[in-house]
Amino acid sequence: MGKRFKIAPEQIRDIALGHGACFATDRITVDGHRVRFMYREEPDNEADSGWRFTAGTESDAYMNNPQNLEIYDVNTIANYDPDIVPFLEARVGSAFERAVGGTFVAVANFTLSED
Repeated sequence: MGKRFKIAPEQIRDIALGHGACFATDRITVDGHRVRFMYREEPDNEADSGWRFTAGTESDAYMNNPQNLEIYDVNTIANYDPDIVPFLEARVGSAFERAVGGTFVAVANFTLSED
């Protein structure tokens, strides 16, 4: 059985074109949660923007299951949560978390763990 996305493909609008691909969890695209944590790592390839988007409630086990993640155009995730758009030009190594009140704030001293 395929995934049932909260937004149908024909409902996706052009609001953040030209940023490339990203990873996002099903908590956003299937369950409909807003992005709570986003970070930009070194892109994996030419099409990759380096952006990774999560709802912030995913466990390690959830994140380690590749069935819970998909590759999307950044524009698609911007349709799920337009609040990410002002941050899409941030440099590689940037990370942002949704604070109390709903605005994104930069995460200081963010580093990726090498698993």
